[in-house]
Amino acid sequence: MNSTPDTAAAFSENLGEVLRKHGVQEALRHLNAGVPHRYTAVFVLDGDLLRNLYMVDKLGEARPEQLAVVPLGSSFCQFVLRDGRLCTEDSREERLLDGSPYQGMVIAYHGVPLTHGDGRLAGTLCHFDLVRQSLSEAQFERLQQAARLLSDHVLRAASPRLPDQPGATA
Repeated sequence: MNSTPDTAAAFSENLGEVLRKHGVQEALRHLNAGVPHRYTAVFVLDGDLLRNLYMVDKLGEARPEQLAVVPLGSSFCQFVLRDGRLCTEDSREERLLDGSPYQGMVIAYHGVPLTHGDGRLAGTLCHFDLVRQSLSEAQFERLQQAARLLSDHVLRAASPRLPDQPGATA
């Protein structure tokens, strides 16, 4: 079921207000509240690595250490950056992910790219879970909208922490 233009505009306006008033972490918390997934996260490119800058966990637990820094070549994010999205309810059934050390650890994964203003790839925004989860078309559209809204804010926050990525590509 597609969201109506009015619903999409209202979502963007609401998320944008949360972002302006409370920052990226609260915007992710707001986004995460609208999906069944336990986690919503932002990963940014740093050479051949992806660094987790923000993560929301519905259970409020600390970020799993193995997700703090992820090699791009073994990540699910590599496919988001290559293909513009990755949506799987169960990574164990997704042949594209065969060989990834995260297949079967992260079960549900739905991700979209974050980009610089000039279109260069910068990272990913994703919902994921350790159990099977689905994402409706409307929820996926909100994830895409959120990526567009969050990109500049995330990249500004990341710039003091990461080296400049003029040639970063996937």
